[in-house]
Amino acid sequence: MKFRMTTMNLAVRGAMAMSGLLSAMGSYAAPLDAADVSDMTPEQVIITGEKRVQATDVAPSQISLDAIQPQSIVNQHYIEENALAGSNYADLINLTPSVLSIDPNGAGLMESQSLTIRGFQDGQYNVTFDGIPWGDSNDFTHHSTVYFMPQDMGQIVVDRGPGQASTIGNATFGGTIAISSKEATSNPEGLVYGSYGSWDTGLIGAQYNTGIMKDAGDSKLYVSVKALDSNGFLTESGQSRENLMARYEIPLSGTTSLTLVGMYNHTLQHVPNGSTPEQQALYGYNFGLVNNPESEANRPWNYDQLRTDFEYAGIKSTQGSWTIDNKLYTYAYFHDGFYGMNTGSVTLADTISDGGTTNGPQNVPGVQMHNNYRSVGDILRASDAIGSGKLEVGVWYDYQKDDRFQQDIDWTLGGIPYDGESNGGSIQRQMKNTLTTFQPYIQYAWMATPELTITPGVKYDSFKRDLNAAVNQKTEVPYQGSETWEKALPALDAHYAVSPNLSLYAQYSEGFLAPNLNVFYKTSPDLGSVAPTTTKNYQVGTNMISNAFLFGFDVYHIDSTNIASATACPAGFTGCAVLVPGVKYDGVEFEATYKLNAGFSIYGNVAENNYTTSDGSVLQNTPKKNAALGLIYKDGDIYSALTTKYASSRYSNVDASGNNLYFGGYSITNFDVTYKMSGLKDFGRGNAKVSFKIANLLNKEGDYASLNSNLAGDPLYYVIPSRSYQVSLAVPF
Repeated sequence: MKFRMTTMNLAVRGAMAMSGLLSAMGSYAAPLDAADVSDMTPEQVIITGEKRVQATDVAPSQISLDAIQPQSIVNQHYIEENALAGSNYADLINLTPSVLSIDPNGAGLMESQSLTIRGFQDGQYNVTFDGIPWGDSNDFTHHSTVYFMPQDMGQIVVDRGPGQASTIGNATFGGTIAISSKEATSNPEGLVYGSYGSWDTGLIGAQYNTGIMKDAGDSKLYVSVKALDSNGFLTESGQSRENLMARYEIPLSGTTSLTLVGMYNHTLQHVPNGSTPEQQALYGYNFGLVNNPESEANRPWNYDQLRTDFEYAGIKSTQGSWTIDNKLYTYAYFHDGFYGMNTGSVTLADTISDGGTTNGPQNVPGVQMHNNYRSVGDILRASDAIGSGKLEVGVWYDYQKDDRFQQDIDWTLGGIPYDGESNGGSIQRQMKNTLTTFQPYIQYAWMATPELTITPGVKYDSFKRDLNAAVNQKTEVPYQGSETWEKALPALDAHYAVSPNLSLYAQYSEGFLAPNLNVFYKTSPDLGSVAPTTTKNYQVGTNMISNAFLFGFDVYHIDSTNIASATACPAGFTGCAVLVPGVKYDGVEFEATYKLNAGFSIYGNVAENNYTTSDGSVLQNTPKKNAALGLIYKDGDIYSALTTKYASSRYSNVDASGNNLYFGGYSITNFDVTYKMSGLKDFGRGNAKVSFKIANLLNKEGDYASLNSNLAGDPLYYVIPSRSYQVSLAVPF
C-alpha cells in the first residue's frame, strides 16, 4: 500500500502542532446548559461525551468533531441569510474548500455548468437528498435547477472523500454533497417572502408549519410553495420555476416514526451554450441567445421544459437492541428539449454556411429531444451495540429506467422532422436503457478506548447496464446489449477525541465507478474489456471547535485509474471525454472561523489540489489553488457578510486544433446585509426581515470557462456575470 511519506509527515506534524497550539489557546469552553442551546440548530451544537460545545454559528462553512474525513457543513442559518432567490446547492457550497462552481446566467438561473470538488467533475461524486443518492443513470450527473430550492434546505454537508463502507452512491470516491430538507417544527409558524432584483429576477413564496397536531396523532406537517421568474444575465436566456415541497412526520408508536416527503417542480429555461469573442464584441458582453427566426440561436427555438418529482417514505424504529432506518423512494426527471442545431450561429448567413436543412440552405435546422427517467429504490440500515462498539449493516438497491430520443427538425417549416442523418432518417438516437445498482455493506465501529474509535468495513458494489436502442447514439444503427461491473470495496478509519474540543482522524477507502453509458456507443463494443474507474483514497486531518473558534485541516492522497477527462470533440459536439489511465491527486485543505469583538467574525479557507496524469494530459476546470475569505457581522437584529471566492488558473475546453484553452485566476466578492425588524410588533410576528444583496460587488468581468464548441469547432465562452442586486422581504405569520 503505497503512500507518499511527505504527505503523511505533513499531516502528522500539522495535527501535532495544532494540538499544542489549541491547548495553549485555552482548552475548551464551559459546558452549556439547556437554555444556552435551545435556539440552536442541530449543526450548531456538537456533543462529545457529556460536554456541549457551541460552534460559531455565523461561519459560512462549519466542521464537526465527529467527522472521519474532511467535511464542511453549510447550515440553515447561512442558507437563509445568504442565498439569492434562485440559488441551487452549487451556489451555496461554493465558498467551501476545494469547490469550484460556474454559474454563467446568475445564481441558479441555469444549471451549474461545472461544479468540481478537488478537481472531480459532476458524475464523479455523489449528491444525496435526505441520504438518498440521485442523478442521471447514463453518466451519474445531476440537474441542479430542477429539484430542490434553498428555501427548503436545512443544511448541506460537503464530504470531500469516499466515506465509510456505509456511504452509498454511484460515485463515492469523489465525495458527497448531502442536502437535508427542513424538518417540521413543533410549534405552528408560517412565513411569506418575496424578492426582486437585477434582470427582472423575482421570487414569491410561502411556507407553513402546523406544529404538533394533537388531534392527528401528534403529527407535524411542513408545506412550502414558491415561484421564480427571471430574464437571466445572458440575453434572451430566462428561466421560470414553480416548486412545491411537503414533509409530514408522525410517531406510530413509542419506538417507531414515519416521515413522508414529496417534492414537485416545473422549470422552463432558455439555455445558451456560450459565445465567441467576436459575438461578444458585436452583440455585447452578455450575449446568449437572440430573438431572430432566421437564426439557430433564436430564443423561442432553444428551450427546456422540465418536470421532476421526488418522494420517499421513511421509517425509523427501535426493535429490541436494534435501530432500523428504512427509506422507500422514487424520483423522476422528464425533459423535453428544443434547440437550434448550432446555437453558435446568430444570423441567416451563419445558418446558410451551416448548410441549412435538406429542405433548403436557408431553412433553420434544429433538434427536438426527450430524456425521461424514473428511479425506484430502497435503503435499509440497521445497527446494534455489540461488545465495545456498534455493528452497522445495510443495503441500497436502485433501479432506473431511461427513455432517450433525439431527432432533426426544420424550424423554418414549423419544427417538422427532416432526413439529415447518416442513416438516411431524421432520428439521431432512440434508446431505452436501465441501470440496476446493488450495494450491501457491513462495518463495525470499535471503541478501542473511550477516545479512540476504529471502524473497518466493506461494501459490495454492483452496477448492471442494459441498453436496447433502435437507433444507438453516435453510431445511429440498432444495438442491444448489457454488462455488469462489480467490486468489493474495503474502508478503514480511525477517530480520536483529543479533548472535548479537538479531534483527529485518519482514513483509507477504495472507490469504484461504473463506466458511462457511452461505452455502448459503438457498432460492436467489447464491454468485457471496458475497465471501470477505481481509486484508493488516503486522508488524515484534525478539527477543533470552541465558542469563538473553528478550525479544520487535512491532507489527502488519491491513486486513481481510468478517470474520465474532457478532450477535443468533433465539430459541434460537446462533453467528449477520454479515460486517463492513471491520475495521482495530492492536496492540503484548511478552513477556520474566528469570532472577533463587537459581533464580527472572520472566515477563511485555502486549498491546494495537485494532480499528475500518467499520460501527461491536463484535467479541465481544475484549479490547483482556491481560497475564500469572509468578514461576517452579527449582532442583535443585523447580519452582514462580505465574502470573496478565489480560483486559480485552469484549463477549460480545447480549440479547433485540439489545444487546451488556458484561463487565468479570478475572484468574486459578494455582499449581504439583513435587518430583522423585531421592534415592529404589529408587523407579522415582529420578526420580519429585509435583506439586500450584491453579487460580484467589484464587477469583475471576463471569460472564465468554455464548455462547448460550435459546428466549426470554435470554442464558445461563458463570462462572469456582471454586478447584480437583490432585495428581499420575509414576514412571519
